[in-house]
Amino acid sequence: MQPRPRQAKVIVVMPAYNAARTLVRTYREIPGEVVDHVILVDDLSRDDTVAVAELLGVQVVVHNQNRGYGGNQKTCYDTALAEGAEVVVMLHPDYQYDATRIPALIAPILDGEADMMLGSRFLGDPLAGGMPRWKYIANRFLTILENKVFGLDLSEYHTGFRAYSRPLLEQIDYHANSDDFVFDQELVSQVVAASLRISEVAVPTRYFTEASSVNFRRSVVYGLGTLRALARHRRTVRRAVTAAKPQPSPEGAEGGR
Repeated sequence: MQPRPRQAKVIVVMPAYNAARTLVRTYREIPGEVVDHVILVDDLSRDDTVAVAELLGVQVVVHNQNRGYGGNQKTCYDTALAEGAEVVVMLHPDYQYDATRIPALIAPILDGEADMMLGSRFLGDPLAGGMPRWKYIANRFLTILENKVFGLDLSEYHTGFRAYSRPLLEQIDYHANSDDFVFDQELVSQVVAASLRISEVAVPTRYFTEASSVNFRRSVVYGLGTLRALARHRRTVRRAVTAAKPQPSPEGAEGGR
């Protein structure tokens, strides 16, 4: 990938686990005209993910133990910030998301219109793209609840294609979040609590045999974790509202004497 002058340094990070079969296709779609650097963090894969990434010339960070999806992302963002990223794109290396959409994904951040961007499969037709119907229903159910709790109107929160501004990642304590899949939703909760701006763009849906996919049992665990994250967010908001309410003065409590 040829370096080129640019006002903002854009780095793509890929949290990887057994992604050797799809990594090349994913990497080839990353638009070099807008992306300066690519980092892959390997979570102790059992296949040739690291060897393939090194052949592609990608910067590789290898965990010495499996740290989970959230733990992998923490290393991704730490490494990208250390490399001077001003915009960080998180892209799953399983070829499920269309990396050619990166320019559209990062444009609102570069223009100062958003702090966090989501690549949404639900702005199109995910069922036509092969999304299992049970995943579709679960995603819609959780998204409706999240919109209600977060006070937003987004089409999807459960995408593996996201972008963040550097100031957001420096402000949000993402290290406090889970090392598991619910990391993504806990981070959204932090972003909402900090009154930072979230928007979204449409991305095509691609489900196929080689693409990684969380199984039904793990999806149930993830769904329950998301519900717990929403409950914590509501409690935090309620405490903040209560703390902000003016307290009656002693004089008022005694009849104004």
